[in-house]
Amino acid sequence: MQTLNLIPGHLTQDQLRQIRSEAVRVSLPEDVWQQVRESHESLKAVVQRGAPAYGINTGFGKLAKTQVDIADLSTLQHNLIRSHAAGVGEPLAPQIVRLAMILKLLSLARGYSGVRPQVIEHFISMLSKNILPVIPEKGSVGASGDLAPLAHLSLPLIGEGEVFFKGDCLPAAQALQSAGLSPLTLEAKEGLALLNGTQISAALAIEGLFAAEQNLASAIVIGAVAVDAALGSYVPFDARIHEARGQSGQVRVAGLYRGLLDNSELNRSHADCDRVQDPYCLRCQPQILGACLDQLDHGVKILLREANAVSDNPLLCPDTGEVLSGGNFHAEPVAMVADNIALAIAETGSLSERRVAMLTDSSISELPPFLTRNAGLESGFMVAHVTAAALASENKSLAHPASVDSLPTSANQEDHVSMATFAARRLQTMNENTRQILAVEYLAASQGISLRRPLTSSTSVESALQHLRDYVPEYMEDRVFYPDIKKAASLIQQGRLAELLPMPPLDTVLD
Repeated sequence: MQTLNLIPGHLTQDQLRQIRSEAVRVSLPEDVWQQVRESHESLKAVVQRGAPAYGINTGFGKLAKTQVDIADLSTLQHNLIRSHAAGVGEPLAPQIVRLAMILKLLSLARGYSGVRPQVIEHFISMLSKNILPVIPEKGSVGASGDLAPLAHLSLPLIGEGEVFFKGDCLPAAQALQSAGLSPLTLEAKEGLALLNGTQISAALAIEGLFAAEQNLASAIVIGAVAVDAALGSYVPFDARIHEARGQSGQVRVAGLYRGLLDNSELNRSHADCDRVQDPYCLRCQPQILGACLDQLDHGVKILLREANAVSDNPLLCPDTGEVLSGGNFHAEPVAMVADNIALAIAETGSLSERRVAMLTDSSISELPPFLTRNAGLESGFMVAHVTAAALASENKSLAHPASVDSLPTSANQEDHVSMATFAARRLQTMNENTRQILAVEYLAASQGISLRRPLTSSTSVESALQHLRDYVPEYMEDRVFYPDIKKAASLIQQGRLAELLPMPPLDTVLD
């Protein structure tokens, strides 16, 4: 297990990718621990003064006017975590939980929350032992932070709840004992600092962003295969067209297509044809997928900022001793950017479905009907396209903005919420749908190339075709289809197509 040396407030995109892909240990610089200690001393001074301070010596939400005796401050924090652990649904995936834990400890380590170093150290110890809390996926409205899921994330710190440890789901107390760790007894504000925050929504959105990036990269490669399968024109990818408009994503995507399609015998074979213009699903790929790329680039900016943010409330100022009550827990930035990512995912899949429709329609593609050599006796890709259409339609419904909805909670004290957690969580379903649509197109476009033999395509397109043919043979007759879709989708998920791009799809300079 590799150790990541992290600096709170300076988490990078590459580090996010590593946390997503593997279990890691975490190390923090000594000066970070010093600012945590100073923040805690500031909190202790607030407690000793005894003046009402939200969440430190008062109730929560609508109960904020109820002051709590100093002798009960620890009980207050434990009660908060227990009562708020009210999530439902299936457990979040391990990579989401791991990322959320790291985002939470980094936020606490910024020195605005007043927690003891032991709280952060406990998270680091759990990560080093690969002890991951069981967090139900549903139950957060994205303000006041991800309360329910973060309560489930925090329960194991006090020896309660459940965790995944060594492949099993265990009571947290049992797993901690087995790993040589002891539960914490929380002190003033620590429960609130653990629960206030956007870390679950942010982790889900980051996972959705990186999966969408891989799908978009794969869509560009598969789209290039479809261009040659349909004997499409390369003129729509001419740099002069895209420079005249100046949209950065469009310019970049057009450049990717030029690189992918360079030196194709199939293209030269129809240089003198009488076709004037191709359908939009071929001709407008840079414009459509370029706009999707711009949304993902924007998502990187916002989510990297949120990953480094302090989203606790209230905040402590060690320099002045002030307690500042605000609303950094409100996850509207995450909700809105997740909505934008959802649009990009839906459009990527929608355009792919249209290319499948084009390829299977012999009047447009000039390929055999439904890409079969014996149409009528055989149905070929007829119902594989129906599957793609069903998934594209489902994604269109899921792409409805979640951030425009709000339901008041906590007796109207929390009267506007972001719905960021659902906005980010549905990205997983949408990405899976789009991956399956792309798998159908991958099969269809590759079959189209096979039907054009002996002519060959570019080096990149032929590589994409060979990746598939290593697992899925050419269709010589009808056969059971679903295993082929699974294999094609697996290649996409493994990044086998994305690695064929002549340049990375996301603007990694954003770090």
